[in-house]
Amino acid sequence: MNVAEMILILDYGASNLRSVQKAFEFLGVPSRITDNPNDVASAQKIVLPGVGAFGKGIDAVRQRGFADAIAEHLDKGRHLFGICLGMQLLLTTSCEMGMHDGLNLVSGAVLKFDETQDKVPQIGWNSLDTIRRDSRLLKGIDEGTHVYFVHSYYCEPNEGVVAESHYAGKKFAAAIEKNGIFAVQFHAEKSGQTGLKILNNFATS
Repeated sequence: MNVAEMILILDYGASNLRSVQKAFEFLGVPSRITDNPNDVASAQKIVLPGVGAFGKGIDAVRQRGFADAIAEHLDKGRHLFGICLGMQLLLTTSCEMGMHDGLNLVSGAVLKFDETQDKVPQIGWNSLDTIRRDSRLLKGIDEGTHVYFVHSYYCEPNEGVVAESHYAGKKFAAAIEKNGIFAVQFHAEKSGQTGLKILNNFATS
């Protein structure tokens, strides 16, 4: 099976790779982990997972050649799925431990939760309080459904928001969808049947 027929999971050194691949395996969706940005040119769908700090993550994406590969992939009208830190890296800026420039594929900023409002980081299950009905990624997912989050910073996009949740007194973007870009702040691969449904929606979109 060639690269174009499977989902590529990008390995830039800051990712929860194997658990994402195992979720696709459970769904019967072919996937492969790669640390070679040249593979992206042949792929129809790529996944940008991620755990850890924004600055280290975005530096690794750029240094390993994935930033240009991702931009070219999207220019061809192909699909990208960002998960957790992978979603945050798509935005314009982040204030995590200093100011950082993101990939600027989605206009917006990554901001920190107010620690005086609630326990930070948010670790655990939280609900998708609002879902846009026209979302391909969230097709078949009901408002109020719970998914699994682990994060101290949240995305505030200026565009593409298709689901929102609330934490620490703040409404924040839980999912975005824009021109072939799909992304979730939560860990789809750790969100049970709901997460598997979302991963399958991406695979078949």
